[in-house]
Amino acid sequence: MKGALGFIGIFLCFLCACGNNSDTCGIYCRICDTHYHGPTMDCLSTLLQIQCITKFYDAMASLNSTEWCTWSNVGGLYSNLSLCTEEISDCLMIPWPNPLVEQTFVEIHSSHFKDCPSQELSDPPPVIVFALVMTPICLIPVMVSLVVLKTKNGDGRP
Repeated sequence: MKGALGFIGIFLCFLCACGNNSDTCGIYCRICDTHYHGPTMDCLSTLLQIQCITKFYDAMASLNSTEWCTWSNVGGLYSNLSLCTEEISDCLMIPWPNPLVEQTFVEIHSSHFKDCPSQELSDPPPVIVFALVMTPICLIPVMVSLVVLKTKNGDGRP
């Protein structure tokens, strides 16, 4: 289904001039028309490389690699990259996200963030586990006793 929507979106791109009337979109569309005969995935790839990815890599290079794992250092850069890919895709009227953008982010994660420690979930302390296990075990006999007592005395009738 995703592939079909992408194909329809790309097909519809050929029927229209550009995504919106902004100057930037006009430039992107003229580049695609001149070099690629319309807004294609190849054109999108080139524009993303020039406008988004290169800027992201340059900005990341200005940081120390130990700073790459701190979200406060890279969050803005990452957000700008995402917005850039979305803007260009929208200008070319190519659905976003698309396989090219997804692949771009996978490559960025594998090259910049693969060595970052992840916060793995761990088991709670034994005291907490014991309390969570014992509470229902102790409540079950109490509840059974109450049910038996109520039905035995005949108070269980409506």
